[in-house]
Formats: sequence, C-alpha cells, structure tokens
Amino acid sequence: MNTMWFTGPEFLHKPPKPDIDKSFELVDPESDVDVRPQLTTLATHISEGKLTTERFQRFSTWDSLLRSVSFLIHQTRAHKSDSRDACKGWHQCNKPRSQEELAKAKLVILKSIQNEAYPEEYIALQENRTLSRASAILDLDPFMCDGLLRTGGHIDSDVKNPIILPKQSHVTKLLVSHYHAKVAHQGRHFTEGAVRAAGLWIVAGKRLIGSVLHHCVTCRKLRGKIEVQKMADLPPERLSSSPPFTYVGLDVFGPWNVTTRRTRGGAAHSKRWAILFTCMSTRAVHVEVIESMDSSSCINALRRFFALRGPAKQLRSDRGTNFVGASCELGMGQDVPSVFKYLQENGCKWELNPPHASHMGGVWERMIGVSRRILDYMLQQSKRAPLTHEVLCTLMAEVSAIINARPLVPVSSDPSSPVLLTPAMLLTQKPGLIAPVGSFGKEDLFKCQWKQVQALANEFWTRWRNEYLHTLQPRRKWRTASRNLQVGDIVLLKQSQSHRNEWPMGQVTSTFPSSDGKVRKIEVRTTSQGKVKTFLRPISEVVLLLQKDSQESTEDN
Repeated sequence: MNTMWFTGPEFLHKPPKPDIDKSFELVDPESDVDVRPQLTTLATHISEGKLTTERFQRFSTWDSLLRSVSFLIHQTRAHKSDSRDACKGWHQCNKPRSQEELAKAKLVILKSIQNEAYPEEYIALQENRTLSRASAILDLDPFMCDGLLRTGGHIDSDVKNPIILPKQSHVTKLLVSHYHAKVAHQGRHFTEGAVRAAGLWIVAGKRLIGSVLHHCVTCRKLRGKIEVQKMADLPPERLSSSPPFTYVGLDVFGPWNVTTRRTRGGAAHSKRWAILFTCMSTRAVHVEVIESMDSSSCINALRRFFALRGPAKQLRSDRGTNFVGASCELGMGQDVPSVFKYLQENGCKWELNPPHASHMGGVWERMIGVSRRILDYMLQQSKRAPLTHEVLCTLMAEVSAIINARPLVPVSSDPSSPVLLTPAMLLTQKPGLIAPVGSFGKEDLFKCQWKQVQALANEFWTRWRNEYLHTLQPRRKWRTASRNLQVGDIVLLKQSQSHRNEWPMGQVTSTFPSSDGKVRKIEVRTTSQGKVKTFLRPISEVVLLLQKDSQESTEDN
C-alpha cells in the first residue's frame, strides 16, 4: 500500500517548490518486476525486382539505353546458358550486341512504357475486351500485336500500323532526339517523317517534336538566334536641357589619304582620321581631325574640343584602344581615382560601352553615317585637287555646319512657324528668330546683346521640349522583354571573322543588370588552346545554348 504506484510522486500531494528543480523516477527498471525488458522486432519484406521506366530516366540517348538493356538481356541468357563458350555466367562482355538482342531490348523498352502509360488499354486488349469510351487512344483504334499497342488499319505493317507511344515519356523524347539526329538536325517536317517511317506513332507528337527541336543544343549552334532584350530607357542626359556639349558621345571614323609634302618622285601621303563629338541632348556635332589612332592624338583632340566648346560632365564612347588609353591617361577612367587637372572642377568622367556593342552608341553612329555621306559628295566634287590636311579640316568644318543646320523635327507646313528647330539655332545664335512672349519682348532683341542671346536660347529649349522631346518616346524595336541571362548559362560566343561552326562555347560568369533590372551586358569565360580567357560582351554577341536550370535538371536525372 505504500508503494509509489498508489500514492504517486511527492509533488502531487505536497506544496510546490518552484525554486527547487528536482528530478525524480517513478520506478527503478532493474528492481521492479513489472517492468518488462525492451523487445526488438525485425520484419523482412521480399519484393520482386522489375525493370520500370524510372531506370530509363538515367539515360540521355536512345542508343545508350538500347545498349544497356540489350546488355542485360545478354547477361541473362549467358547466366542461363549451359554452353562452354566465353559468354557464360556473369562476365564483362566487350562483343557487339547482336541484332536479335537489340530487337529484344527495343521490344522490352516499348512494352514497359506502354504498360505504364496505358495500363487499362493494355490489359483490355490482352484479354480481347472493348476499350472504354474514356480511353485517350480510342480514336486510334488500337490493337495488340507482338505485345505492343499499334494503331488500327487494314494493312499489317510497321508503316501502316505504327507503335503507339505516349508524349510524356522520357523514352519517347529520346526516340525523337535520335531520329532528329538521323536527319542531320533538320526541321520539324523532316523529323516527324523520320519518326513515322520508323513505325512509331506519338500521341500529340507535333508538340513534342517542336519542344525537342526548341531545346536541341546542336540546332541552337547552327541556327540559334542572337540574344535580344527589351530596349532600355533613354539615359537621363538625353532628356536634360543642359548647355550644349555638356554630355558628349564620341567616336572615330576614317581614314583618308592626304598629301603631306612634295617630293622629287611625286608626293608623300599619310592617313588622317576624325573624331566626331555629338551632344546627347541637342544632337549638335563637332569634328576634330587627328593624325593617328593613338592616345596622344586623342588627348590633343579632346583638349581642342574642350577649348572650343567648354568642359563636359560626361563622355561616352565605345571601348576602342585609343579611347581606353586616353581615358586612363587623362585620369577619367572608372578605375582611375584622379581626374585631369582642368576637368577637376567639372567632375568629367568617361563611360565606356562594352566591346562589340555598336548598337549601344546609336547616337553617334548615326551622325557618323550622315557625315560620311556628306563627305563622300564633297570629295567627289573636289577629286581633281589634292586632298591635304588643311583641306580635310575645312571639309570637316563644313560637314559639321551642314549637320548642325538639319531640322530636329519634321518640317511643319504651318505658316505661323516658319523657323526650323536646328542645333545651329542654339550654337550660333544667328537664325532670324522672334523671341517668345514672356520676360523678354521683341524690343529686348535690339536693346542688349545678352537679352537677345537669352531670348534665342529660351526659344530653342521651349520648342525642344514641345516638338522634339516627345519623338523620343516610342521604341522602334526590341519592344518585348526576354529572359535575362544568368550566371552559369552556356552560350555560343559570336565571332564575325570566323565561320559559325568555329564559334567558341563559353559560360556566363557575371551579369551586369541595367537600372531597369534587364541584363544587356555579361562576362563570358571560354577556353582556347588550353588557356582560360574572359570577355566582356553585350548579349547581342552570344547565342544561348543551355540554360542553368536545364543543366541542373539534367544532372538530377
């Protein structure tokens, strides 16, 4: 009666003691006879091994799957065989598989996927019963032949009665890829004909064939399109009403052969290039002639430009070697902390576009095209006279004047606004403009020169905002957003100098998203002749071969 089994532990009938944490035991397992020892029960379950379609997921080609299953069939026959040849029992056989073993392996594989995809139809046709009206293959009028489901018909052959295969099976995808390679990676029509000629009927096969061709890496190498992304928003400097040549884009074009001096044998010739500076907001241009494509000539042209047009806040250009060298030498590069002495107060910096990205500099590339056309006409008219350095500089100045006099907006047929909106309207202040009604009246044009200049500038910027700025709103192309390239994607690096079959493959190691979150510039790592190289390229220079998520799913399988 005094055992703990009837009274319970002490904390049930005694006052609680919260300050004391005391552990207790109900019984002593060793002394109490009612406590039984712990028993361990083991159960054995016997399962019969079957070759299911889950094992087929490990194979990436139809040939490897067929060889593996035929090898299992060969091992099974060798294990059961009583002959004394070499192929007896479990062994490593390096002999090629016979046609009988390959045919048997194909039959086993197709039976497995049919039995898993259409179990009710498979059993019903084996027992010669009618299929249910809810059957997915009822319209094909299937029948059983050699243990396989075939489409119905009057003629018994593989072409007239092809084998029915489900679309969602991994083996079906392997078969489509196999026959797609047989027709040399041609289009859907060729691949579908090859599959049908092989005696196979794929349910909803057109969609499956289209999906396999879309993800085919070889087809992407041969005919894959260059990556594109939605056109980015215009940079803020294109939309700011800042003084002319505050934000500048520049590029080099040329060369031209000029006569430098007369010699006894004739004349000595040398080459000349030109740097075109264009204002990002007013679209005015300024051209400077240079003697060579090195950093020193580029620096001298920049000094002349700044002396004539004033300092700039930002320079934009492509990644030419002369521009890279000049930006570093002037201290305006992104990786150089110091700034050139006469640009310190203005904080000028140099932004370089990625290599091979001429479409990112369309502002100055368009002006270079116009300059070339004008200069071609001028050189044609003066082809009899020798082209000297002085004549070339004069022609470049006239080209700049012609470009700066062009209308920025379509010419209006309204008689009340006969004056054109041109960059020269702001640069030269010489067009016969009438000042708008406001703080400066018509009489102010003739009182003070500074008021006249201010009135002309106000007229330009007012019309610039009202007539020109809204023309920049629509996107001419690249209107839809695409998938951003990610780190780990496998791409094909475009090289204009070589054939497409010789373009190297690379892996994306870094991405550079723009302000809108879209990736338009990437870093690609390739291997050439045992050396690892890294390139900075725009997405327009690569072809996507394999996405990162596709690689991970392939590795999991």
